Amino acid sequence: MAVSRAFTGAKLETVFPTITSATAASPSRSAAAPPSQIGVFFKPTPFSRALIHKFRPAICCLVASNVSASPSSSLSALEQLKASAADRYTKERSSIVVIGLSVHSTPVEMREKLAIPEAEWPRAIAELCNLNHIEEAAVLSTCNRMEIYVVALSQHRGVKEVTDWMSKTSGIPVSEICQHRFLLYNKDATQHIFEVSAGLDSLVLGEGQILAQVKQVVKVGQGVGGFGRNISGLFKHAITVGKRVRTETNIAAGAVSVSSAAVELALMKLPESSHSTARMLVIGAGKMGKLVIKHLVAKGCTKMVVVNRTEERVSAIREELTGVEIIYKPLSEMLTCVAEADVIFTSTASETPLFLKEHVTDLPPGGQEVGGLRLFVDISVPRNVGSCVSDVDTARVYNVDDLKEVVAANKEDRLRKAMEAQAIIAEESKLFESWRDSLETVPTIKKLRAYAERIRVAELDKCLSKMGDDISNKTRRAIDDLSRGIVNKLLHGPMQHLRCDGSDSRTLTETLENMHALNRMFSLETEISVLEQKIRAKVEQTQK
Repeated sequence: MAVSRAFTGAKLETVFPTITSATAASPSRSAAAPPSQIGVFFKPTPFSRALIHKFRPAICCLVASNVSASPSSSLSALEQLKASAADRYTKERSSIVVIGLSVHSTPVEMREKLAIPEAEWPRAIAELCNLNHIEEAAVLSTCNRMEIYVVALSQHRGVKEVTDWMSKTSGIPVSEICQHRFLLYNKDATQHIFEVSAGLDSLVLGEGQILAQVKQVVKVGQGVGGFGRNISGLFKHAITVGKRVRTETNIAAGAVSVSSAAVELALMKLPESSHSTARMLVIGAGKMGKLVIKHLVAKGCTKMVVVNRTEERVSAIREELTGVEIIYKPLSEMLTCVAEADVIFTSTASETPLFLKEHVTDLPPGGQEVGGLRLFVDISVPRNVGSCVSDVDTARVYNVDDLKEVVAANKEDRLRKAMEAQAIIAEESKLFESWRDSLETVPTIKKLRAYAERIRVAELDKCLSKMGDDISNKTRRAIDDLSRGIVNKLLHGPMQHLRCDGSDSRTLTETLENMHALNRMFSLETEISVLEQKIRAKVEQTQK
C-alpha cells in the first residue's frame, strides 16, 4: 500500500500523544532528559512500550527537534520519522511468502524430520503467527513436500523467523535448511500453490491426491485464528484452479498417484513371471494403503494380507472389492506376516520406523519365484522402514524418492497437458491478484462508512431533539430510514470506485488513486491506522 506524502502533526499525535504533548509543554525538562529516558514523560502501557521499542530512533529525533529547533525546522524530524521503522510497514502491503522443501530438492531424511502431522497443523499455525513479523500462516505437509505459507509484514525478517522456527521444531540446523529450501514471494508464491494443486509440481504429474491434501489444509484451517483472509483465500482459489485444470485438460488421465507408482515400481523390480504369484502384504489401511490395495487389484492381484491396528477399515475395503481375498492381521502379528511375504508396502502414520535391520536380519529369504529377495516399498513420510534395512542381503528397500523411474512413462503427453494447465493458472493468478489488490481498499471503505455513520447519527439526534418528545415511533423510524437512504445513495458512487475485483475495466492504479483521494478529503488516515492495528495485534499476542 502506498504511503501518504507526509505524516502530519495530527497523525503523529494519534500515535504518540503523550510524548508530543509533554515535549511541547516542558521544553526545559525535555532538554535535560537523555533520549534513553523517554519513558519519564508518560505512564507506560504495554502498547506504548511496544511502540517506543520499535520506533525509538525516530522518537528520539522528534524529541530533540521539538526541544531545540524552531517550528520550521521540525519538518526534518518528520522526514526522519517518515523514513524510520514506523514507515517501513506502510510503504507496501504485507507479502505472501512460501518457505518450502520438496521431493525435487530435499532428501527424504530431511523431509521426514520437518514433517508436521495434520493434527498438529493448528498448533503450528498458532506458533507461526506468534512470530513478530507473521500475520497469517498455513502448513502443507505431505510425503513429497513440507511448505509453510505465511503473510509477512517484512519479507526478510519473516523468512528468517520461519526458518528459525522450522530449525527449532525439527532439530535441523538453519544452514542445512537454507541449503535445500526454496523461497517464493507474492505472485510467484500464488503461481506455485496453483501448480501444486493442479498436480504440476508433483513427482507424478497430474496426480489427484495433492488436491485432496490442499482441501484438507482449508478444512483444518477453519476456525484457526492465524488462517486469515489472505491465506484462506489463496488456498480456496488453489482448489478452484486444481479442479478446473483437471476438468479442462484431463491431465489426470493416465497419470498415476504415489500409491499406483509404488505398485508399478514393485512390479518393475519383480520377475514378470512372478507377478501373479508374489505374496503381497500391505501395512496400513488408511487412504494411501487403500489406494495401494486398489492398484494391486487392478494389476491382477487376487490375494493379499493387510495389517492394520483395527479390522474395521479392512472389512470396509473387503466389502468394496468383491472377488478379492483380503486377509486381516493385527499389528501384533506384523513380523510373522513379513516373514511370509515377498513384497511389503508400508503406509502408516507412525513417526518412528516399524522396521530396522535387527527386525529383518533373521527373516527367511523371499520365495524362489522372486529370486529369494524381499521388497520393502515404503511410501510413508516419516519413513516406516529404516534405511539400515537395505544392508540385509535379502532385502531391497524403496521409498518415495525412488518412484521417479516410474514417472517417466507417458511424459510427453502429460507435458502437453501441463502447458495447457499453465495457461489456466496464469489466468486464475490474475483473478486472485485482483481480489487481493481489492483488499487494500477495505480499511478505507470501513472508515468512510464509519465517518458517514457518525455524521448521520449526530445530525439525526439534532433533528429529533428539535422535534420534541411527542413524535411517534413511526415518525422516528421514517426519519431514521430517510437518513440511512440518503447516506447509502451518497456513498454508492465512492464505494463502487474503491472496488477492484477484476469484474470491470477499472485498473488497480485508478482504484488506489481514488482511495488516496478519499483519504485526503476525509482525513481517514488509513496508513497510520493499519500500522497501529498490526502492532497492537502483535502486542496482544505476546500478552496472551
